[in-house]
Amino acid sequence: MQSVARQGAIFAVLAYTMWGIAPIYFKSLQSIPALEMVSHRVVWSFLLLLAVLSWYVGWQAIKQLLKEPKKLALLGLSSALIAVNWGVFIWAVNNDRMLDASLGYYINPLVNVALGMVFLQERLARLLWVAMALAAIGVMIQVVTFGSVPWVALVLAVSFGFYGLLRKRVHIDGVSGLWVETALIAPIALWYLVSASSTGLPMADHPLMTNMLLIAAGVVTTAPLLCFIAAAKRLPLSHLGFFQYIGPSLMFILATTMYGEAITIDKLITFAFIWGALVVFSWHGIRTSRTTRVNRQR
Repeated sequence: MQSVARQGAIFAVLAYTMWGIAPIYFKSLQSIPALEMVSHRVVWSFLLLLAVLSWYVGWQAIKQLLKEPKKLALLGLSSALIAVNWGVFIWAVNNDRMLDASLGYYINPLVNVALGMVFLQERLARLLWVAMALAAIGVMIQVVTFGSVPWVALVLAVSFGFYGLLRKRVHIDGVSGLWVETALIAPIALWYLVSASSTGLPMADHPLMTNMLLIAAGVVTTAPLLCFIAAAKRLPLSHLGFFQYIGPSLMFILATTMYGEAITIDKLITFAFIWGALVVFSWHGIRTSRTTRVNRQR
């Protein structure tokens, strides 16, 4: 069991680390507009996941899904949400708003808690109410005192939160689900790539090295997902959640060191409240996990 848990921890660290350093990849393609980059991400992820499904996962889940149009419609909505999330994230990274992106993914766990309460009738413990209040205060101080709405952070957090909520309603493995999502929007992405090209041929306007990096978008998208799936199979979700801060923390470090984004006073105050909220959130998770373990041993 310890060996399995150790493997799960390694996969979790790999997944969240890859998500955290993904801005380095997108910065290397800063000349590519966000919408075009998202389109490449969709198309190449679709093709790579097609290979993974064909050779490793199989098509049973897809065949079953085709018999359930309601679930297919939910994946259509989730595909739109993830496309918005990808687009805003890429735009933020390439427009020196990486700190806002980091803030968004720090807020995301708290958004998930709020959505669970509203849509899944989950009850909130007192500590979670405190965490939610701290996060709300941090955002409101930035809005009221400094007159700036952290829209990038809010769009990223809310879009990914609703994406996760929809995926909870569709019981399908991560690879099959993401393939269906990319398959649903791949025709639109391909149409955009064709129409955006001066020659009508996608990628004909770019040099070879740029095209190679664009093709790598499939790996950048699917590799952390596959590691995450492997981790989720080996670790309880309560344990997996503690790794989720690796990603935004790495983004924060990259933004302030490698890319020289300034931490303005409004961002600093907001981050301070969000970090405080996450400390409370994490303490609640640790305490709940300990209580559950003790109860199982009785």
